[in-house]
This record gives sequence, structure tokens and C-alpha cells, in this order.
Amino acid sequence: MRIAYLEDDKVQSAVMKEWLENEGFTCRAFDNADAFMRELRHETYDLLIMDWELPGKSGVEVLSWLRQEREWDLPVFFITHRDGETDIVEALEKGADDYLTKPVNREIMLARVKALVRRHSNRRESLEVGAFQLFKESKLLLLRGESVEMTEKEFQLAWMLFSNLGRLLSRDHLLESIWGFGPGLMTRTVDTHISRLRRKLSLTPEHGWRLKAVYHQGYRLEQLEETG
Repeated sequence: MRIAYLEDDKVQSAVMKEWLENEGFTCRAFDNADAFMRELRHETYDLLIMDWELPGKSGVEVLSWLRQEREWDLPVFFITHRDGETDIVEALEKGADDYLTKPVNREIMLARVKALVRRHSNRRESLEVGAFQLFKESKLLLLRGESVEMTEKEFQLAWMLFSNLGRLLSRDHLLESIWGFGPGLMTRTVDTHISRLRRKLSLTPEHGWRLKAVYHQGYRLEQLEETG
């Protein structure tokens, strides 16, 4: 689970990052809105945590930009000193999913993060999309009722793509989530597995699918038509 955290208080940021990483999350911290927004233009995350009061752009301005120009479904958790009722209402109305006021209690913060993850991540044990059926525990993928032979990593990649249908996933996101590699690693691992999946599962326009490479960013699986 990848988290991007926007907080200009370096002490608070270091503490929160440690708490999250001790729970098994991958957390990258940013201390200004511009750097955070640049990152979100080419990288993908599972959850964003942000402060309101920041140098330059405010957290609410970043949230408005995110909802208007990037992703609506990406969960956003505000953690801030601002505790007025109108502040909370404004953040929620502009697209925040949860709101916590400082000082932060570790257990409450982690419980809120895990609740957001449960609500927004795909918790299903099976998926059915068009002619495909995927079963998470057994790592079984069926295409029109026939089992497709796959390695464990190929299945994990297929599960991630199908459960994020239409969403861009960066190479670093895929490398961290499936292979456990750190960001910035130069490797053709993802590209090689994508090519295998495209071939094995016929993820091509003539079969109603597009497994699209987005230059310098990552991959997006798109359903062009209902497959049956």
C-alpha cells in the first residue's frame, strides 16, 4: 500500500512516516504542495494524507486540483490543526474522505488509515470482468471458463490491473506492490510481464481491450467493449 504524505512540519512528518512504515505501508513524504503535485502528475498512490496549512498552496487547493484534474476515487485523509466545523465541512465537501485534528493519536490515526484502505481498496476475493474471472486466494484466472496458466507474479499483476480498471498505475507502484522493489529501480520486469499478459489474455483492441503504456508513467488497462 503506497501512501503520499504532504506535511511541512518535518518533525510531524518523520513521526507519521515511521508509524505508517512500522505498520507495513510504503510512505513518501513531501514538505510543499508544488513538489507533491508534481509527483502526482506522474506517480500513483493508494492513499494521500495531507495537512491544510502549507507554504504556498493550501491543502484544500491541492485537494481541489486533485479532484478536478487527476483522480476522484483516490482516498484523501486530512490531518490538520484546523478544527472548526466550517473547515471540516469545506474539506469534506471538496472531496476529502476523512478528517483528523492535531495533535495526532497514533492508534486513532492508524485505525482511520486502515478503515480508508478497507473502504477504497478492492477487498473482494474474486473478480469478474467481461469474460475474465479471477480468484485471489487460489491465484486462478479463467478466460471464458478455461483456466489460463500463469506464474504467481503474472496473476498478481493481472489482479492489480483488473481491480484498477481504467486507472493509470505507475511502474514504481507496480514494482513496489508486486515485487517489493523500491522506487526508481531501472528494470524491464514490469514491461516484460505486461507483454506476457497482453499475449496470454488477448488484451488487444480486436478482443475489446487495451493494455496501454503511458510514456514515462506506467500502464492502464481499458475495456473497450463488453467481452463475452
